[in-house]
Amino acid sequence: MSYIDLNIPKHIAIIVDGNGRWGTERGLSRSAGHKEGFLNVKRLSKHIFNQGTSYISMYLFSTENFKRDKKEVNYIMNLLVDKLKDILDFAHQEKIKALFSGRLDHLSDKVIQTMNKIVEDTKNYQGKTLNFCFGYGSHAEIIDAAKKIALDYKNNKINLDNLDEDIFNSYLYQELPPVDLLIRTGGEIRLSNFMLWQISYAELYFTKIYFPDFTEKDFDEVLVEYTKRDRRFGGVNNEKESH
Repeated sequence: MSYIDLNIPKHIAIIVDGNGRWGTERGLSRSAGHKEGFLNVKRLSKHIFNQGTSYISMYLFSTENFKRDKKEVNYIMNLLVDKLKDILDFAHQEKIKALFSGRLDHLSDKVIQTMNKIVEDTKNYQGKTLNFCFGYGSHAEIIDAAKKIALDYKNNKINLDNLDEDIFNSYLYQELPPVDLLIRTGGEIRLSNFMLWQISYAELYFTKIYFPDFTEKDFDEVLVEYTKRDRRFGGVNNEKESH
C-alpha cells in the first residue's frame, strides 16, 4: 500500500530500541537481536522511502551505550565493521545518500575511512537520505556545534549578530531539515538524548513493539496516525478552531 498521496513527513527519526530484549526473550543472545535489528533497518528504510519520505535518521548506538557490557559493545562494533559493505551496496541499489552522525572516538581509523568512502560514493544521490546515528548523543552534538561556532568566531568567520537557528543548524553533524515524526520502538517512553534540537516540533510516536518485529504494516499504521495529527507549530489552526 502506498500513502504517497497523504501528508507524508519529510524527515522521520527512529529510535531503534528493543533489539537485545528481542534476542533474550527468544532464548537467543542480545547480539542475535542486534543482527536482526540491522536487517530490519534495510527493510524498513526501503519501505519508508517508497512512501515518499526524503530523510530518515536511525538512532543505532548512543554515546551512553558504550557503558554497556564490554562483550555486547564489542559485538556491535564488529557488526558495524561487517555490515559497512552491506550499507554501501544497499545505498547504491536504492540510490540512497548515506550519512553517519556521531563522535568517532571509539572507532578505528579503518572504520572511519570506510564510513567516509560510503559518504563520498553516495553523495550525489538525490531524494533519499539515510542518516546512521552511531556513537551519537544530542548533547554532544550541540556542544560540538558550539565549539565550532566559537572557533569560527575566533577566526573572524562568523558574526554573532547574524547567528540564528538556520546558521546554528548548519554547525550540527548534518544539515538536515527538522524532524517531522519521531518513532521509538521497544516500549520506552523517553527521548534518550536523540536529536533534541531537530525534534522541537516533531510528532512523537511510541510503540511497545521491539524493533526487529516492527514491520512495514506497523509503520503504515503510524503514518495513518501521523496524518491525523494537527501540527500547528505553536500557532492556531483557524479552520479547526472555527468549528
